[in-house]
Amino acid sequence: MTKHVIRLSIALTSRWEDIKNGNTEDRGDISITTVIIWVAAVAGALAIGGTIAVVIARYNTSLSGI
Repeated sequence: MTKHVIRLSIALTSRWEDIKNGNTEDRGDISITTVIIWVAAVAGALAIGGTIAVVIARYNTSLSGI
């Protein structure tokens, strides 16, 4: 765990130095808006899938003739 903390500290220090020196060219990082949209899409898909699973489990005997 300590090794990961050291690596994170070095990466953050390096990035902070780039920002302070004005080296803020586009690095192709994903924006927070994109992350929010993806999280909402996955959560919606899981909610729909869960709802379908609950309905099928509840009415399985009624649907067995279909």
